[in-house]
Amino acid sequence: MINIGKYIEMLINWLTEHFAPFFDAMDSAIGGFINGFQHLLYLIPFYITIPLLAALAWWKAGRGTAIFTLLGLGLIYGMGFWTETMQTLALVLSSTSLALLLGIPLGIWSARSPRCNQVLRPILDLMQTMPAFVYLIPAVLFFGLGTVPGAFATIIFAMPPVVRLTGLGIRQVPREVIEASHSFGATSWQLLYKVQLPLALPTILTGINQTIMMSLSMVVIAAMISAGGLGEVVLKGITQMKIGLGFEGGIAVVILAIVLDRITQGIAQMKK
Repeated sequence: MINIGKYIEMLINWLTEHFAPFFDAMDSAIGGFINGFQHLLYLIPFYITIPLLAALAWWKAGRGTAIFTLLGLGLIYGMGFWTETMQTLALVLSSTSLALLLGIPLGIWSARSPRCNQVLRPILDLMQTMPAFVYLIPAVLFFGLGTVPGAFATIIFAMPPVVRLTGLGIRQVPREVIEASHSFGATSWQLLYKVQLPLALPTILTGINQTIMMSLSMVVIAAMISAGGLGEVVLKGITQMKIGLGFEGGIAVVILAIVLDRITQGIAQMKK
């Protein structure tokens, strides 16, 4: 019998024991980043936030999405879940920002280095296919309970789409365009920033959209380790057998997901 789990457990325990200062520093940095998002969202009253998001939806996705945003967020406030929604939104935005900060450079590297792409591909496969609940185990061991382990697990779970689609977008830039840039004397960095990234931007934005959606799905699961937000409402409905509460929390998650999806899709369509 091959006991792989035993060796993984030994590795996690070794990392927890020998890199405790590093994880403490990460806990403080990521925790401060998330708290900054939360305080910013708390400072803005709901009667300003809702019209602003509706105006953004109108600008990027059209009148129908704007009306849905206005009515949907109004319904969330009416159900009494506004604070939980802002907690979820803060965790999604902070986790997505960190995932993009890591994922886009990795996608660029994989597009420009076939060897890097070969190494990253199985790692990304593992990250995408591993059950989401598994990520909660090392997150809790490294950071304890709270929003930081939730963000850590969310970043790992949500990062693969933006890495893959960034690399795909850059590789799909026509060879004729690249050759023309070289013929005009463009350096490697000029080729990347002035040619490849602008042409790959619609595909990269699609990856960002997918990362946001996966972050939102993982944030709900992260409520199991006290990440808070709407996931905690849904979890409370399940554990306490309050069917109505669970459905209300689920409806709020769906509304938030649709709003974020339509806005980010609208931005991607405008860049094509």
